[in-house]
Amino acid sequence: MKHYLLSVLAFGALLSTQATVAQDAEELFKSKPCGACHSLDTKLVGPALKDVAAKYENTEENVAMLADHIKNGVVGNWGQIPMPANQVTEEEAKTLAQWILSLN
Repeated sequence: MKHYLLSVLAFGALLSTQATVAQDAEELFKSKPCGACHSLDTKLVGPALKDVAAKYENTEENVAMLADHIKNGVVGNWGQIPMPANQVTEEEAKTLAQWILSLN
């Protein structure tokens, strides 16, 4: 019985941690100028974040690629309107990329 209770508690803690990470990432998104061109589910100047998540599988390689695009900018993946480089740290870019790819 103890093992079962510990497993349930550990699983609950994991879910709570994941919810906090997602909330922190969403707050980071809101604190940066990302929202000027992107929204969660509607295309603005750039693609909706859910469209990005649907296009790219949630892998370490895609997290690294998307983090690089967030930090350094990119053009041509979603049309010819360039995404400018953003004033984010490597860690912030990775956090945002992981969150975006988790939206699928």
